[in-house]
Amino acid sequence: MQITNFCLPIFAAMVFKFIADYLKHRITAKSRHGTHSPFVYKLTDEVIYDFSAKKEYEAIEAQRKKLLNDDKLITVTDLGAGSHLNKNRTKKVKEIAKNALKKPSLAQLIYRLALAQQPKNIIELGTCLGITSAYLSKAVPNANVLTIEGCPETAAVAYQNFKDLGLQNTELQVGNFNELLPKAIDAAEQLDFVYVDGNHTKEATLNYFNWCLPKLHEGSLLIFDDIYWSDGMKEAWREIKNHPEVSVTVDLFWIGLVYFKKGQAKEHFKIKF
Repeated sequence: MQITNFCLPIFAAMVFKFIADYLKHRITAKSRHGTHSPFVYKLTDEVIYDFSAKKEYEAIEAQRKKLLNDDKLITVTDLGAGSHLNKNRTKKVKEIAKNALKKPSLAQLIYRLALAQQPKNIIELGTCLGITSAYLSKAVPNANVLTIEGCPETAAVAYQNFKDLGLQNTELQVGNFNELLPKAIDAAEQLDFVYVDGNHTKEATLNYFNWCLPKLHEGSLLIFDDIYWSDGMKEAWREIKNHPEVSVTVDLFWIGLVYFKKGQAKEHFKIKF
């Protein structure tokens, strides 16, 4: 988003809040040794803190490197938060890759979460250039991966990346999240793994959560991106945590994990990552 002189004080206040939230999280979050839940300890020890290199990372990170050097101009249509300022902008692919893609450590964490969960179906809301989608596809080759993107030209780049990486289990749909996500949920027998990196507003985030609820089960995992993005996102995260169907949440600052394990006392964890 282009920052004008009028917007600078607002932007500066947002950045200050974000940094303050991050520092508070680092002070209050625990490592695996600070958790008293066997489930969360195992999750932290074997999945979150598994920083070992994996062969599946290599091809995807090589594709990321290509994107970071891609000078091609595309028109970006932003239907998400703040898009009222710039509905369409021309950007170089490498600019999008630098500023919008999940950094390798976070994308690889999402890979490990999917690998550990072994879902039959995966829905990703917010494809961007398709790097995180590729990690999800490679994590569970037998799963059906549906990824939804609002911007046609960004989606076209992602689709080419899927072809280059030889992904066979990934379907890319282009359009409005509010139209495509409910259809995807209706078509699914159940929801196993949903990664929400879409419209970063309170209303939209809570809508996505509530739409998913009827198809969730004990083994489901919902992942919400940018839970400290704004006051609205923080409010949405608090409401999700407090929902009676939610049993365990793990706050990693950058993302929030939501579990629905029956018979388990409600617990919320902050883990350093």
